[in-house]
This record gives sequence, C-alpha cells and structure tokens, in this order.
Amino acid sequence: MTYCLGIITRYGLVMAADSRTNAGVDYVSTAQKLFDLSQPGERVLLVCTAGNLSMTQSVLTLMRRDRKGEVTGNLNELTTMYDIAHYFGEKTRQVLDKHQEWLKKDNISVNCSFLVGGQLQGEIPEMYMVYSQGNILQATRETPYLQIGEIKYGKPILDRTIHYEDTSLDVAAKCALLSLDSTMKSNISVGPPIDIAMYEADTFKVGYRLKLERGDPYLLRLRKSWETSLRQAFKKLPDLSWDNNEDLDPDNYLAMTDILP
Repeated sequence: MTYCLGIITRYGLVMAADSRTNAGVDYVSTAQKLFDLSQPGERVLLVCTAGNLSMTQSVLTLMRRDRKGEVTGNLNELTTMYDIAHYFGEKTRQVLDKHQEWLKKDNISVNCSFLVGGQLQGEIPEMYMVYSQGNILQATRETPYLQIGEIKYGKPILDRTIHYEDTSLDVAAKCALLSLDSTMKSNISVGPPIDIAMYEADTFKVGYRLKLERGDPYLLRLRKSWETSLRQAFKKLPDLSWDNNEDLDPDNYLAMTDILP
C-alpha cells in the first residue's frame, strides 16, 4: 500500500509521499513515488503515484519517452494543467489496456492512480487526481487537498487545518508530514523514507524538496510533540455527564432504538 497527498493554497502547493511498496513479515521494500517533471522557468509539474508499481512506472516511462522523442502532444507541449491531467489518464488507459487481461488471470490488481500538481505560464497552480480509468478530479478552494492510497488515517488533520485562502505553505508542509505520520502510526504498509516538495506560486521552480529517512530527528520531534499536545488537549476536554439521560422516557428510547440501523 502507499499514502500520497497534495495540498494546494493560494500560495502554491505541497506534495508528499511515503516510499513503502511491501511490508511483509520478513520483506520490506521501497520505491520512489514523488517525481519532479518540471521545466524550470517555464512549467512546474510534480507527480505522486499509488497502486500497481509496474503500471505507474510504465506510464511515467511512456511520458518520458514521448517527451525525449518530441512526440506531438507530449508533456512539454501541453498548455494547461487540465490537459496534462487528461494526458496522464490517456497513458494510464493505454498501459492498462495492454496488460490488465494478463494480470487479472493471476488475480493481480491493476489499479493505479496519480496526483498531478503544478503551474504553467499564464495559469494559477492547480492539482488533479487521475484514476485508473483515466478520469480526473480537481482540487478546489473548498477541498484544497487530494489523497491517494491509504487515506483514512491522515484525513482528519487535513480537514481541520487546511484552508485555501490563509494556510501558508510552511503550515501545509507541516500538516502533510503530520498526516503521513498519523498514517504510519496506524498502518505498517505505509513507511519512510518520506519525500516532500514545496512549490511557491509564480516562481516556476521547485525551491524546496526533502527526503526524510527512518529515524530522522525532525520526524521524531514532530511525532513526540504532536502526541504530547494531543494528550494535553485530551486531558482538558470536559468530563462526560452521566446525568444527561435521567429524564429520558424508556418507551421513547426503545422506540428510537427500533428504527436505528
């Protein structure tokens, strides 16, 4: 499994990914899942991958080959992030059409997905999710983040923290790492190294990128500080009052429980 996420605000975007591809009892493997396909000064393009590793690697290889061979409609020629996201969808369908029949014979999942974020000259930064079927979903001001892979553990911190208009990129980066840490804490199939990149709008270069290995001092401090803060906040919560239901009519209570699922 994997966990990747992208956060977009009016200041730019942050994208991050774990590197674990397998977490068996006696075999743990890793692979890069965050890629920089930018042309500094002209366009920024960051990509996260999840799902069947052979599928995502094939899609990226085809794109690089088209760009190197200057095939018409390659990544360097497309003029909007929307078109680039659809290009990812087309290449994904191309790879799946070629391999899925044979992989399914051995019950191998062919699902794969991408997060595609960046900025082209004349546009604002945008971010899209590309599904296995080739369709796309865009991040919006109302929902300024996207996730792929093992999403459920890292979602609550994003819901409570990220706002398109006023969340700084430094806060977004810290939130992304907390979201990843929460996922790693609860799911062994997600793990370091952690890749994270931050792009400031209108600079047209990825100015910040880190790879955080297992045991990285900052990751350890972040986890310890977060856990300590959660415990302190929990202790300050109001106590539950068991007297709230003293006047509840037993007949009404039974009637209510009858209609509940």
